[in-house]
Amino acid sequence: MSNTTDILGEHWFTSRGWEPFPFQREVWQAVKKGESGLLHATTGSGKTYAVWLGALNRFAPVAEGWRTGDQQAPARTSDKPAPLTILWITPMRALAADTARALQAPLDDLGINWTIGLRTGDTSGAERARQGRRLPSALVTTPESLTLLLTRADAQQAFAGLRMLVVDEWHELLGNKRGVQLQLALARLRRWMPDLVVWGLSATLGNQPHALEVLLHPGTGKLVQGRVDKDLRVDTLLPPSIERFPWAGHLGLRMLAQVVEQLDSAATTLVFTNTRSQSEIWYQALLDARPDWAGLIALHHGSLAREVRDWVELGLKQGALKAVVCTSSLDLGVDFLPVERVLQIGSPKGVARLMQRAGRSGHAPGRTSRVTLVPTHSMEVVEAAAAQIAIAERRIEARAAPYRPLDVLVQHLVSMALGGGFRPDELFAEVRQAWSYRELTDEHWQWALAFVRHGGHSLTAYPDYQRVEPDETGLWKVPSRRVAMRHRMSIGTIVSDANLTVKFWARGGSGRTLGSIEEGFIARLRPGDNFLFGGRLLELVRVENMTAYVSRATGKKAAVPRWNGGRMPLSSELADAVVEQLGAASREQFTSPEMRLLEPLLRVQMDWSALPTETTLLAEVMKSREGWHLFLYPFAGRHVHLGLASLLAWRMGQRQPLTFSIAVNDYGLELLSATEVDWLQWLTPALFSEDNLLHDVLASLNAGELARRRFREIARIAGLVFSGYPGAQKSARQLQASSGLFFDVFRQYDPANLLLTQAEEEVLRQELDVERLQQTLRRLQQRTLDIHQVKRTTPLAFPLMVERFRESMTSEKLADRIRRMVAELDKAAGPGGYQPAANASIAIERETSLKRKPRLTKDGTPRIKKAKRTT
Repeated sequence: MSNTTDILGEHWFTSRGWEPFPFQREVWQAVKKGESGLLHATTGSGKTYAVWLGALNRFAPVAEGWRTGDQQAPARTSDKPAPLTILWITPMRALAADTARALQAPLDDLGINWTIGLRTGDTSGAERARQGRRLPSALVTTPESLTLLLTRADAQQAFAGLRMLVVDEWHELLGNKRGVQLQLALARLRRWMPDLVVWGLSATLGNQPHALEVLLHPGTGKLVQGRVDKDLRVDTLLPPSIERFPWAGHLGLRMLAQVVEQLDSAATTLVFTNTRSQSEIWYQALLDARPDWAGLIALHHGSLAREVRDWVELGLKQGALKAVVCTSSLDLGVDFLPVERVLQIGSPKGVARLMQRAGRSGHAPGRTSRVTLVPTHSMEVVEAAAAQIAIAERRIEARAAPYRPLDVLVQHLVSMALGGGFRPDELFAEVRQAWSYRELTDEHWQWALAFVRHGGHSLTAYPDYQRVEPDETGLWKVPSRRVAMRHRMSIGTIVSDANLTVKFWARGGSGRTLGSIEEGFIARLRPGDNFLFGGRLLELVRVENMTAYVSRATGKKAAVPRWNGGRMPLSSELADAVVEQLGAASREQFTSPEMRLLEPLLRVQMDWSALPTETTLLAEVMKSREGWHLFLYPFAGRHVHLGLASLLAWRMGQRQPLTFSIAVNDYGLELLSATEVDWLQWLTPALFSEDNLLHDVLASLNAGELARRRFREIARIAGLVFSGYPGAQKSARQLQASSGLFFDVFRQYDPANLLLTQAEEEVLRQELDVERLQQTLRRLQQRTLDIHQVKRTTPLAFPLMVERFRESMTSEKLADRIRRMVAELDKAAGPGGYQPAANASIAIERETSLKRKPRLTKDGTPRIKKAKRTT
């Protein structure tokens, strides 16, 4: 260990013309004392160097000149690099490469003979082989790659020199199974190295004590709050007028001309979208609007080939690109100093996400970060105003770690059996050091052991599920090389549909790789069909061996790939801020530019009905040719509204025989019945009761079918279903059929299987968000019910009706249905009346996905039929 003091950081900062912040000095001192902790500081304020220089100060041999303050040409400290000393965990591949570059700079200046290495899904086979012979002094890696390293038979020896572990962007891992996987890996490393120093870095956490507890459980650590006054500017790109601005939809191409103008005025801009499909469309639209920008604007998302992503990231760092249209692939911690502006297309749906993306501009201490919100429809103008208030008041979302996911535990047991083997009693004590398994019972542990040993109660006759066995000494190992290889290929908790590689077709072989695309999208195309990918118009030539061969296409209409995960629910913090803005409008307070722009539209809503407020729950009832409508506006997010709508429909179905159609969005829900419903009689506080909530939710949503779908992910993480070897992956349909078969077998022959219980719990916690649903019901009971009988669809109700049209099966085009509805509303409203609320362009600029949602039968149970999906 070096005998230097924390003056090392001071000298290196001085050599760069920088002045350390107090929080950086605090971290240097804490690391020098061997303390662990969590550093929470503003994006771009220097968190990386706070921890990295502290690590070098404590663990690296530094050239003598730097110890005395003489910074002239320090010599290398030794000829042989140090063994693995620091692990730096990052959640993203792009962030890993950028972090490695940032860590290298002090090594060169200080004359430290350390090596920096990368270990992610992008790492080449040759580099992995080199690391297999000798790991670098500091390794930047991901949770999945760390677990894979722990499966080495010599893992304990390989990590013998490890002294410190840093988790970057801890908030991105805290609330999901990747974070649980990291917790288990940390528990193993702490058992080998009890004095391991652990630090987490984050910029957007609403519950920092919980994040610290999960990271360092069961020990205690230091919470360092970096109080750097960084100027964060949030504004809105408003449409010229609201008269023709859509009230629903999500692409936002109506704002294209103004976005082009903003890009033209800045040197380098990141244009964030919420989905990869949207990024493809916007990139193509920008090129069509400004062909002279070809080569100056680029596209970046996780499905593009590594070479493409690397080229884009290098172009950003060098300031060679004017704009990059991107998704969450560039959300985190990547240091692109030339970026001046960030544009957010559509609502970010959360305060933390918006702050994170804003921090990609002005990514250095003392520089202003600026993000401009580009609303795609009228309600997002309100969200933009609310987001500015929420950020100013730092209403950042809390994130909670998952509780005892047994599929991750089962995977971990097989991994540890590969990594030199384990003894059950020792591993049980180790696993309970991970926060998510702190209450793991002996019953659950014995079940997990039995599951990896012989597949549990129902799979004992199948050798493929006898994955781990104890040897004559009681050490549990994986006896089969085939099982070991398949497990190493399946490590991780990120589950998605099978992907096909996209390659150019060339005679005599394949051409350059463009990236990957989900099988479900390609399955809907025929050879000769066109689609957009990577900013190119491509024609599908053939599909073979999990590869989609393509050629360049010109001039034809193209489909746009759709990836899963496109609909993010509105966070509670942002939803509350939106309701506050609407409440102020109901009191004639239109203070911000956004709300003044929307004033005519909101007055239409107030004239025909009312606005939701902090103390009222707005309900609208209406009779139309379709039946009896109830529109309710809790502003609790799409997931909660789906559960709430099904719950209310089921409870109503217990009072009288009814069949409902359901539509939900982030702001409210619609229940439509062809049978007359006296909503004024039935809409009482009792309908929103928390009594028997769990039973009623499970009954209303056919939880068995939802659990079956959820079980697919659990089965893959737990190793029941193998997704296939490289180049021969199984299709999504095959995986679903395989996991469904296991689900049925367990239900019939092993009903006590804990993976079934986990599937039901995840449906309730994640898909339906029952905890937030319960909080919503409690809050709604405290509000005054404001019921209005309306004669026509109000501005707030209109998007819900569009949502229902979108999810219905019909031969009539959605655009035609909306235009007809708009004409009827305009006629009812009189001159200039409803046009702002119901512009038909929403149907033209947003792709449609038509599928039927569950309808409740007369006895209150869902009636579900599969329907074709068209684009």
